[in-house]
Amino acid sequence: MPDTHGVGYQKEHGKTTVAINRLDLEKRELDYFHNAGFFHLSGEDFDGLFQHHLAETDPPFLPYTEFAKFADSNPSPAHIRKTAERLLKFHFSRRPSANPVRAFAKVFPAQVEKVADRPFGFFHKYAFNTLRQLGANFELAASHLEWLDKQGFSDARDHALKISEVAKTVQFQLARAVTRRKFDALATVLDPAADAWDGLMESLGEKLSDASEAA
Repeated sequence: MPDTHGVGYQKEHGKTTVAINRLDLEKRELDYFHNAGFFHLSGEDFDGLFQHHLAETDPPFLPYTEFAKFADSNPSPAHIRKTAERLLKFHFSRRPSANPVRAFAKVFPAQVEKVADRPFGFFHKYAFNTLRQLGANFELAASHLEWLDKQGFSDARDHALKISEVAKTVQFQLARAVTRRKFDALATVLDPAADAWDGLMESLGEKLSDASEAA
């Protein structure tokens, strides 16, 4: 996709999610949303995206597709919020028994040392599937908690944002470590995020317990 210049554009087919707004097979054009932007591609980019160059003997191109359908009527905001609260309680009950960020932090330096032995392109895959996912998920969690109850979940939201901020910062430290092949400093870089995870779980536990008692 042309909006990935400097990363994977015309080099490889990485995993990502796009929302197609307009698809014209005849003109070989596509308008799509990707991350926070809206983009257009056509011609060779269209053919490359849909793997039109593949021969019959090549592995099949099988993208995962979902169709978004809009209901005739939307549930009320109160119903949506109540459902969100119920789902938050359910998923909180399924939380890991041990801190997953701390577990990741323990193996992080050794993993990065192995990443440094791979071609540099592998660094992007590792960062995307670890730190970027960690940061993105907890940034989304913070946004959700703010929407759910800005005042009631303020502490939990701040902990979630802390995890996201640390994950973003560590991506730069990861790049430097791979380039310089110095890994000792990575031993503690995720500690603030691990502490924030503990704080997030404690805060959510107290808030959800109070809500259950009030109900």
